[in-house]
Amino acid sequence: MQSQNKLLTESDLADRWGIARKTLANQRCRGDGPPFIKLGRLVRYDPAQADAWAAKRQYNSTSEVAA
Repeated sequence: MQSQNKLLTESDLADRWGIARKTLANQRCRGDGPPFIKLGRLVRYDPAQADAWAAKRQYNSTSEVAA
């Protein structure tokens, strides 16, 4: 994590990606979401790590997506 990156809240990342906060919470519970940081009770996301996680999920067709 780079110190110059501002950590994103769950709301920040959900708004950035246009998804519900509950989606991120569900992904954390299942372990299949973007990497997150726990600071006490707070959940934060490193923007660079979140973007890298999302970039790994780019596909050209639905046949590429693993079931």
